[in-house]
Amino acid sequence: MKFGFVTCVQLGLSCIESIYESGGKLDLLVTLHDHKARKKSGRIYLDDISKREDVELLKINHVNDAEVIEAVRKYDIDWLFIIGWSQIASPDLLKAPKKGCIGMHPTLLPVGRGRAAIPWAIIKGLRQTGVTMFKMDEGVDTGDIAGQEIIPIEKYETSTSLYEKVNKAHETLMRIVYPKLLNNTVNLIKQDERKATVWEGRTPEDGELKFSMTVQEADRLVRAATKPYPGAFVTIDNKKLIIWEGRIKTEETCDDIECSIRFLDGSIIIEEFDVELLSKI
Repeated sequence: MKFGFVTCVQLGLSCIESIYESGGKLDLLVTLHDHKARKKSGRIYLDDISKREDVELLKINHVNDAEVIEAVRKYDIDWLFIIGWSQIASPDLLKAPKKGCIGMHPTLLPVGRGRAAIPWAIIKGLRQTGVTMFKMDEGVDTGDIAGQEIIPIEKYETSTSLYEKVNKAHETLMRIVYPKLLNNTVNLIKQDERKATVWEGRTPEDGELKFSMTVQEADRLVRAATKPYPGAFVTIDNKKLIIWEGRIKTEETCDDIECSIRFLDGSIIIEEFDVELLSKI
């Protein structure tokens, strides 16, 4: 069985390392050209691991370019992993590997198809989320499930800490499922469409804190929008206050030493923040 891997972010590299740490191997690596997406959060390069493991590395502009499909066929790839990659695979690419393409999504599919899975899990107040490995089809996160790893969400979870958990879950799931793909023993399970939900993409503007929010809503948004995301914010006196860390004010809190923001039914104490001066029109 031959495997290829497409990625340009740390989640993908972590999965690649898990494959080799568990005694597996890859036959083709695909990533973006060095000059593309340099500012992309978590952007990594595969040159070192390509040299270390003596694996062909193809650098591309788009995953659906003809050279990618040609390389998959040239190296006789059975399964092509596409993990940590925002470009949607075309039908031609999905059909290029003998067995198909494998993706990962940071929710327990079919719940949470779509984008911004880590922030949404916190904003929605979920008690658990997870990572799903699935065989890709022409839909968005709709393919048959190859495996899942559950992640508990703590009471004061942030996107920073949840991102780390998601990364570890990717590694664990890869170590579990890769041998099954290698030995042709993986059991693919169709998603239950009755339970399917779609989470919409988010923009930096969605991090705006409204004073009409409850303190619980504001707290969840601060924790969800923090690093590696753009941050929750309020605009006061032509200044943008970006809040990276805060906590709900309680009766035990000493009023004279904290900076806080008042919401509908309580206040958030600001513990880490940046200030941006907005330009005047």
